[in-house]
Amino acid sequence: MRLTFDPRPVLMLLGYLILGIAAFMIAPLLVDYISGDRGWPAFFESAVFAGFFGVMLLLSTRGPIVSLSTRQAILLTVTSWMIAPAIGAMPLLIAMPGLGVTNAYFEAMSAMTTTGSTVLSGLEDLPAGVLLWRALLQWIGGIGIIVMGIALLPLMRAGGIRLFHLESSERAERVLPRFRNFVVLMLLVYSSLSITCAAGYIFAGMNVFDAVCHAMTTLSTGGFANYDASFGAFANPYAEWIAVLFMTAGSIPFFLYIGALGGGYRRITENTQVRVLVFFLAAVTLVVAMWLWVADGVPMLRALRLAAFNVTSIVTTTGYASTDYTTWGALPVGLFFFLTFVGGCTGSTAGGIKILRFQIIWYEMRNTLRTLLSPHAVRRPVPHAPSSEPGAAITSLLFACVFLLTTSTVAVSLELLGLDLITAVTAAATAVANVGPGLGAMIGPAGNFAPLPDAAKWVLAVAMLLGRLELFAVFVLFTRQFWRF
Repeated sequence: MRLTFDPRPVLMLLGYLILGIAAFMIAPLLVDYISGDRGWPAFFESAVFAGFFGVMLLLSTRGPIVSLSTRQAILLTVTSWMIAPAIGAMPLLIAMPGLGVTNAYFEAMSAMTTTGSTVLSGLEDLPAGVLLWRALLQWIGGIGIIVMGIALLPLMRAGGIRLFHLESSERAERVLPRFRNFVVLMLLVYSSLSITCAAGYIFAGMNVFDAVCHAMTTLSTGGFANYDASFGAFANPYAEWIAVLFMTAGSIPFFLYIGALGGGYRRITENTQVRVLVFFLAAVTLVVAMWLWVADGVPMLRALRLAAFNVTSIVTTTGYASTDYTTWGALPVGLFFFLTFVGGCTGSTAGGIKILRFQIIWYEMRNTLRTLLSPHAVRRPVPHAPSSEPGAAITSLLFACVFLLTTSTVAVSLELLGLDLITAVTAAATAVANVGPGLGAMIGPAGNFAPLPDAAKWVLAVAMLLGRLELFAVFVLFTRQFWRF
């Protein structure tokens, strides 16, 4: 049988990816070198190795790339998100020899998938370059998932831009006719928002280094912090409100920002998905704030700030913590667990099931109930309804079911590896949803993932990858049809 699958374009693009990551290592290298920190040789050695490997891939696969088939695009995406953390883990492994391969890869995978789970402690004592590198990996992962959603998921017809189409009154390709133009404008918007967020943090009182690092991990909804106490180390109410604003901004569809560049600012405010997200955040924040005020006697303004910050952090899958919210009582703890699954909007840097899928499921459930009550009623179709495209409801329900089934499978696997029920379930949920902290003393907002056995960390690394690539992009590799040439 003639081989019709050409791996050359995949390997060539992987070479460019590796070279790009090597180039990003220059920033932490310079920071460590200028500041006199001990970590700069780790970035130098890693950049040289990654650069050499990337150049070898390019030289061995040189030639024009006419186009990518669906199979090539899927394989490229999955392999990219497996190799990028491996390259990103190299400086961590060299700079901290006692870290080990498992911990280094877990940290890099958590960063690239913008999950925010960490195995590191004593962050305040780490070299500045290492802290900047963790933030950069999350920033790269944030823009990477948006580009992937535009480039790959339409080919799979399983989510991503397909859901953008359902939600938007005009298709994304009408907003921008060329993919290259889209990527350039996306980088412009993403960088501009990051700079604005950093400026806000500086204005609120952060030093420049902390402001830059936390701006990258805020907009990417990643949640890595430079301190063990996460965002709570600043004890800065103004910075927390700025974080709330930009965590929300990171969970809004980025194609709406591009539309706003042409003067269409109302596209953001009139977007149903954005409206539902903002209303949901406000409603849950008010519930939690009222609980803190009534049950714990927290002053109302402080209760609103604590609730707004931590609720937004969990819903947008950022994973920051301004305090240990597991001490707030049964209602907030149980609520936060369910908030783990929600996520932001499609086309954003956030993970989770996504607001639009919940909209579609709710819309279909409402129609089904109305049909049961009035089976012969004739209803006019609602223009631009979230489930107006054929198959939208089935696709959304299927994704939600597979999402929960995957989370359950990961949780059972973790229990078999010796984790207790709460740790296993919440670790699985936070990994697949790309949130960060779980619940319990071990992996809660006051702990980290270092005490977990190595096997559990590898399981969670795979779960992070599955959640970041919206499950189907990985699962399709295990079908016989994918490998049938």
